[in-house]
Amino acid sequence: MQAKIYKKLLSELETAKRPIFFFDDDPDGLASFLLLYRYRKEGKGVIIKSTPRLVEENARKVEEYSADKVFVLDLPLVDQGFIDKARVPVIWIDHHQVVKRENVLYFNPREDNPDAYVPVSWIAYNVVNQDIWIAATGVVGDFCIPDFLPKFKQEYPGYIGSESEPEEILFNTKLGKLVSVFSMVLKGRTKEVMQCVKVLTRIKHPDEILKQSTPQGKFIWRHYLKHWAVYEKLLREAVKHYTHHGKLFVFVYPGDKLSLTADLALELIYRYPHKIVIVAREKNGEMKISIRARGIKINKALEKALEGVEGYGGGHEYACGANVKKGDFKRFLEQFRESLNI
Repeated sequence: MQAKIYKKLLSELETAKRPIFFFDDDPDGLASFLLLYRYRKEGKGVIIKSTPRLVEENARKVEEYSADKVFVLDLPLVDQGFIDKARVPVIWIDHHQVVKRENVLYFNPREDNPDAYVPVSWIAYNVVNQDIWIAATGVVGDFCIPDFLPKFKQEYPGYIGSESEPEEILFNTKLGKLVSVFSMVLKGRTKEVMQCVKVLTRIKHPDEILKQSTPQGKFIWRHYLKHWAVYEKLLREAVKHYTHHGKLFVFVYPGDKLSLTADLALELIYRYPHKIVIVAREKNGEMKISIRARGIKINKALEKALEGVEGYGGGHEYACGANVKKGDFKRFLEQFRESLNI
């Protein structure tokens, strides 16, 4: 994205008196919000859980807060009804597939380059030029290596070494542990999540978290450990289900557990890079799905898998998400296999 676009975004941020930020519930979405909020020091954050989509009903939060601007961060779907009902300027920063809406300021690197992969936290960092540790956490957490990583290494020695690939950083470094912390504190009840987010707006150095050197850092670490224990148990169960047969590795777990499909799918594809990993959480008659692959583009296959199926989904070339009715899950898997000829 050109410098004038970053300048325009900065102007929108600086002139907002009561901004409201809607952000996705993953490290990239969280980091994007933290970067903008910590710069502006005004506004309200609203995490969008369960489904990465803003619908008309979400607009009531704009009115309740008396917001004068809306910032939408890392959400691939925003209904026109939300934009119309908000009745204030909507600034939407995203990096998923380009969509067209009216009466919105839309910023997406894929508009200029359909193959661009620039997480929203990378864009936000280029806007505010501060809190590089938060930006690095968000970008690497979205499986991407930013151009500012050498600067991060210099300013935060010991957080990464010679690792140069996202998976190496995620599973072998202190920065990777920080990504896990960001991901885990987003799990659970929204009220608890937003308490953690509020505390993160006040953290000055990542050592506060990883070394638990301040009360704020200890608070975040405590929430991380609680959810990490659930994750480790589910990961052990998933590994037990692994089989050498077939290209697909499918793991399904019940909805009374935390929403950990994306986290599990990421580690499973790291462990089994020759597979296509599908992790599904069964809840309220629906299957909430995360799909990961290495070297095989799956976004087009997902589109075909959803044909004639009650559900929706989308994502990137090698990382997608979907939500389908439980009764259609078998058909979904069959059509996904057929579309990839596996």
